[in-house]
This record gives sequence, C-alpha cells and structure tokens, in this order.
Amino acid sequence: MSRVGDLGRRVCERRKVLGLTVDEVAARANMDPCFLRKVEESPASELSVAAQWRLAAALETTVDQIRGGGTQEPPGQTNPKEVRNIDVLDRETCRSLVAPGGVGRIVFTEVRGPVALPVNYRMLGDNIVFRTAATSALLRALKHEQVSFEVDFLDDALAEGWSVLVSGSGDLIVDPIQLQRALKAGVTPWASGKRDDFICIKPQEITGRRIRR
Repeated sequence: MSRVGDLGRRVCERRKVLGLTVDEVAARANMDPCFLRKVEESPASELSVAAQWRLAAALETTVDQIRGGGTQEPPGQTNPKEVRNIDVLDRETCRSLVAPGGVGRIVFTEVRGPVALPVNYRMLGDNIVFRTAATSALLRALKHEQVSFEVDFLDDALAEGWSVLVSGSGDLIVDPIQLQRALKAGVTPWASGKRDDFICIKPQEITGRRIRR
C-alpha cells in the first residue's frame, strides 16, 4: 500500500482545518479536483512553483508551510490546538518504520557522558549498519557496553511524529563478506572525509512511540 507523501498530508490537513472540500479548494486554486485528490493521496506529489503558490493561497497559508518549511529551526515549536495521543508501538511496527533506512543517531558513552551522533544507515537483515570514521570512544563503547540507535520522524506542521529506539550490541565489521554485503546495501555516508569503518548494531530490544491525533 502506498503511503501519502508529506506535501499531500499537509495539503489535506490544512484543507480539513479550514473545513473545505476538495472541490472547494480546487475551485479556489483553479485546479482540477481530480488532480488535487491525486496530490493529497500521492506518496510523492510534484507541483510546479506556480501551482504551489495557487494552492497555498487557496489554503490561506504559505508555500513554505505546505512544503514543510522551517528546516533550520528546532522541531516542536508548533502549538497544537488538538489533543494528541501517544501510542506504544509493537516490535514489528518499529521494524517497519526503520526498515527503509535513512538518518538515525548512534547513542553511546564518552568520558563526558552519553552522546548521540547522527549517521545515515541501512538495514542488513535485522541489523542496523552505518559507515563512519569510528572514534576511539565509539570503538571502546562497542567493546564494553551496549549501545542504542534512535530513528525518528517529526512533522512540525502537523504536530505529529514517531520515535524508535533500538538497543543492543555493536561491532566493527571486519569480515570481507560482511563488508561486501554492507557496500551492496548502499551504506554511504553523507558527510565528506574518510569514513571507512562499518558498524553493525544487532538489536536486542526495540521500542517505539507515536504521537498522533
């Protein structure tokens, strides 16, 4: 089943806040209602700049808001006017949320205390794999203690989101076969520089929460 994309969700949510139908918004924006329904339902909506401006005006908001702007600001500044529920997620739901890969945070202990470093990761079977320039503190933590890995998604415009925390043991991948599997999985760092160390997190406990209407 396809998932509704961020732009489509924001458009739909804003329309409902205004109490408007698809036909009414389409008329305001000079759009075909069928096209607007497709925008709301599509997992990857694409609109021209002109269409975005017309749609934002029809929804009495800004292009920045329907596109999910505010990326340079910390999330959570929205003041929701509706009560949100917090759901405890089961293990399978947590696994499905982290399965696509993306950006997460490796959490381990340094001399100063717990630290969290953002890394982009992929799933290799049931394990989390990422590529980094492993620090001595990280390597020491992998040898002597459990580590955690956190992945989340926050939608400030909708004041919704989810968070998954994976805890388990971590190892530096040295086996050539495992290294080849990690490379084929597309484990590629965003950051520049020499990042040739592959780390594998083997989950022992997975927990998650979702906040929603």
